[in-house]
Amino acid sequence: MITTKLSIAEAQYFLPLTAPAAPVEKAYQELVSKTGKGNDFLGWLDLPETVSTDLIAEINSTAKSLAATAEVIVVVGIGGSYLGARAVIEALQHPFKALLPHNKTPLVLFAGNSMGEDYHKGLMDLLDIKDYAVIVISKSGTTTEPAIAFRILKEHCEKKYGKLEAQKRIVAITDEKKGALKKLATEENYRTFVIPDDVGGRYSVLTPVGLLPIACAGFNIEKLIAGAKKMRNHLLQHPHLSENIAMQYAHTRFLLYKEDKKLELVVAYEPQLFFFIEWFKQLFGESDGKAGKGIFPAGAVFSTDLHSLGQYIQEGERHLFETVLSVEKVASHLPIPFDHNDLDGLNYLQQKSMHEINLTAEEGTRLAHLAGEVPNIRIVIPEISEEILGELIYFFEFSCALGGYLLNINPFDQPGVEAYKSNMFRLLGKK
Repeated sequence: MITTKLSIAEAQYFLPLTAPAAPVEKAYQELVSKTGKGNDFLGWLDLPETVSTDLIAEINSTAKSLAATAEVIVVVGIGGSYLGARAVIEALQHPFKALLPHNKTPLVLFAGNSMGEDYHKGLMDLLDIKDYAVIVISKSGTTTEPAIAFRILKEHCEKKYGKLEAQKRIVAITDEKKGALKKLATEENYRTFVIPDDVGGRYSVLTPVGLLPIACAGFNIEKLIAGAKKMRNHLLQHPHLSENIAMQYAHTRFLLYKEDKKLELVVAYEPQLFFFIEWFKQLFGESDGKAGKGIFPAGAVFSTDLHSLGQYIQEGERHLFETVLSVEKVASHLPIPFDHNDLDGLNYLQQKSMHEINLTAEEGTRLAHLAGEVPNIRIVIPEISEEILGELIYFFEFSCALGGYLLNINPFDQPGVEAYKSNMFRLLGKK
């Protein structure tokens, strides 16, 4: 049984009283029967069942061998080639892992997701003094940002360790047969994992693209896959709107969109979910934002962003709705001390934990935003763990695909991404 719970009542308050289930149930049938648009990119749909035990063993073995020689593992990739892995790692790891002594697992860092020169120079300064390995992720090997970063890292690694040792410290995750990175990996004899042809980047967390970096960070990828499998089983066993939480979420989003709610603010109250929201933004932005359609995906971490965005959310233009990721339990407990002077007036909170106060802030914010006519959807999880994150990943992937079909678009392509690249190449003088 899945543990993720969906609460949409406070969004339905802002919707028409009757809304037929037929459109979302039709979209569901198109998805599960693999007859809808973009059905050649539906490999992700069955990944929780088709990821083999041999592949998991090979990923864990590779992660172990890299960890034996590297204090730092640099993951080179952009978009779906890094966001899923980073979302899971940042959600699970100690927030100050880099500063703690005696780490048992490497620190996973990321490169090639921007062209910030100072960032990459700072990374190279660190790698001058740290033992490291590189995981480069790209189907083509020619995407500008990661290709530049990998060219720099490859040269640095070969100079620091020598060519033969560098080859052992570089792992490529790429196309099975074609592309610049595949050709280079074959020539250099890098260890290689395959990105399946029928899985797009933003749906690739449960392939080696996400699994290898997550395993390198010391987390249990079997549990991640098990959570996704639980969610898949639930969604495939419940073909009707009344029982299927992904259909309910996609249906509610679509109805809000038709009511001119064109911006979805995804909110977490736990800061370690920041990159999970970033992954969500890419998943939904690239999938549904085309043909002049789609909800704009935005994100915030409360209560932090209540002190910057809160005024607008409460009283600004009424074109948005909130989806809140609510976490019932956290792993730690930090008591609030008693102070005899009580100058800050906080002694009344002494019997409460910070998490209890955080949940109360969540409830108070929900009530305020509802009063401000902001529809609210809540997705409630019991904790942040590999299994629960696996559930959430598959839930959002499935919901996103349904949303694309409700908009009558292909949720698995991204033609608009190429527009900036064409201009950039022309301005740079590329032949």
